Amino acid sequence: MKIIDKKQLAPEIMQFLVEAPLIAKKAQPGHFIILRHRENGERIPLTIADFDREKGTITLVCQGIGKSTREINQMQVGDSFIDLLGPLGKAYPIKKLGTVVCVAGGLGVAPLYPKAKALYEAGNKVISLIGAQRKEMLIMTEEMAAISAEMHFSTDDGSFGHHGFITEPLRAVLAREKVDEVVAVGPVPMMASAVKVAQEFNVPVVVSLNALMIDGTGMCGGCRVTVGGETKFCCVDGPTFDGATVDFQEILMRQRYYRDQEEEAIHRCKLEEAEQQ
Repeated sequence: MKIIDKKQLAPEIMQFLVEAPLIAKKAQPGHFIILRHRENGERIPLTIADFDREKGTITLVCQGIGKSTREINQMQVGDSFIDLLGPLGKAYPIKKLGTVVCVAGGLGVAPLYPKAKALYEAGNKVISLIGAQRKEMLIMTEEMAAISAEMHFSTDDGSFGHHGFITEPLRAVLAREKVDEVVAVGPVPMMASAVKVAQEFNVPVVVSLNALMIDGTGMCGGCRVTVGGETKFCCVDGPTFDGATVDFQEILMRQRYYRDQEEEAIHRCKLEEAEQQ
C-alpha cells in the first residue's frame, strides 16, 4: 500500500497513486476505501477516484481539512499507509442511457470522474459541469474533458466560467438538451439544488453522499440518511442514491450539529502546525 506518485491538484488538495492490486482488481465506479495513515490514526473514508487493474493501482484524492487529512497530505512518494480497506460500498450501475449530465462541486469531481468515465466507455454522451469557489480550486479538468462531449465551468467569484452556482448552467443544459440522467456529486446544498433543477425537467437524478461517511462499514450509524422514507446508511446502502428520494433537509440540519467543535479542532490543528514550523 505504498504511495508511488503524488501531485497537488489545488491548494490543500493532493492526489495519490497507490499500489493496491487486490483493491484495483475489484474496484468499480462508486466504490470507496478506508485508510489509516499511522498507528492510532483516524480511519478516513476516501473515494476511489480511478483504478488500473493491469498496473494494480488506485487513485485517491484528499483535501486537507482536519488534522488527519492534513497529515495524509504531508505523506510522500515511498511512504505507505498502514491500513487500506476496500473496495467498500455499492457500485454505481453503468448503463447505456443516452445523454448523461455529470455535475460536480468542489472535491466532488474525484468521486464523479470514475462514474463519468464508465458512462462514456458504455457509449453515453457525457456533458460535464464543474463548479468551484474559484479558478484555482477546479480539479481534474483534463481527465473530465477527455471523456466529455461538452464541458461547462462555474466559479463562485467569477474567476473562471459562469459567475455563480453550477446549478445555473445545469438548468440551461436541461432546457436545450434531451437528457436521460443527471449525476450530481459535491457539497450537500449543491446536490439538493441539482435535484430540484432536474425535477423541474422531469429528469432522473442520482447523487453520491460520500461526504457523510465516518466508519465506512455500517457500524457507527453516523452516515444514516432518510431515503424514500426509510433509514439508510451511506456506506453500505450507497453512497449513490436516487436524489429525488433523499431527505436533504435532514442532512443539512445534521451537518450543523458539530460546527463549533469542527472549527475548534481546525483552530487547534493550525496552532500545532505553526508550533512545528
